[in-house]
Amino acid sequence: MSSKDCLVKCFMREMANYVLYASKIISDDEVENAISLLIDTKKEGKKIMVIGAGRSGLAGKAFAMRLMHLGFNVYVFGETITPALGQGDLIISISGSGTTRMVVTSATAGKEIGAKILAITSHRDSALAKLSDQCIIIPGRTKLATEDDYVIRQILGSHEPLAPLGTLFEVTLNIFLDSLVAELMQRLGATETDLKKRHATIE
Repeated sequence: MSSKDCLVKCFMREMANYVLYASKIISDDEVENAISLLIDTKKEGKKIMVIGAGRSGLAGKAFAMRLMHLGFNVYVFGETITPALGQGDLIISISGSGTTRMVVTSATAGKEIGAKILAITSHRDSALAKLSDQCIIIPGRTKLATEDDYVIRQILGSHEPLAPLGTLFEVTLNIFLDSLVAELMQRLGATETDLKKRHATIE
């Protein structure tokens, strides 16, 4: 095995350690509030729109697909078939920094028409978090830049971080959203067979 292969696996382990660390500090109350908001939105027959830019947007699209599999009336911002939102609809806004212009602007516009905002970000004091009705704080590199915990310091590195840009937020975000889907399946009494019925059949 080459040293390069060993380094790749080392990075995988460190990222896994980071996700485990994040799972311990993400607020249980924030998660529970988000689950209640999602389930209420479904019960009320309201629409959901997922908004994110770049890699966060890709994670959001994957989450939207799973919500569709669960029977939610969900859309992704920017798609040509996305309908108008109205009072009581839900916008899931994703931005690690909480300052991504397109995400904040869209959330602001949604708030003005009476939509509810669920923000997923690393920064509680960000513009996006302050706009939201519910917020989930997912730790990211910049959020923990002064972290004393040994594992986190190893990931961050003393000079160059292990993961560039928002990678740690995005990796944690993906796993968190998939875990949220698993919890929603339990709450809604849905099985994998139920999800498969709504999966694309002409791909």
